[in-house]
Amino acid sequence: MAEAIAEAERGLAEGGIPIGSVLVRDGRIIGRGRNRRIQQGSVIRHGEMDALENAGRQSAVIYRECALYTTLSPCPMCSGAILLYGIPRVIVGENQTFTGAEKLLRSHGVTVDVLQEARCIQLMADFIATHPRLWNEDIGV
Repeated sequence: MAEAIAEAERGLAEGGIPIGSVLVRDGRIIGRGRNRRIQQGSVIRHGEMDALENAGRQSAVIYRECALYTTLSPCPMCSGAILLYGIPRVIVGENQTFTGAEKLLRSHGVTVDVLQEARCIQLMADFIATHPRLWNEDIGV
């Protein structure tokens, strides 16, 4: 989770939303990412999607041996990618700010562990207090 938090902090330093993610296989990070919607003017570049993109093309076997660490509960789009690629485990930094599609993931057999990590909570609370318009744009409010 420390590496996902570092990605979130990098995103914040770039002027983006502080959500980070890493894709891990056999204890090694194979993809890392951060929410880059603002930086890249993207509609899909959430932290999880960025980590998957940065992992490059992998075989289905690889994804089924991975865990995805993300600082915030994954939205339906990111959860769909997790299901599409068969990632069996997701470790969530926090879901107090936003509870994504955790029920969907669990209903498809994905193990979802929520840590309620203090740094993840603080990053989002500070960002939302400072940039409510950007947060509301990202979650569709």
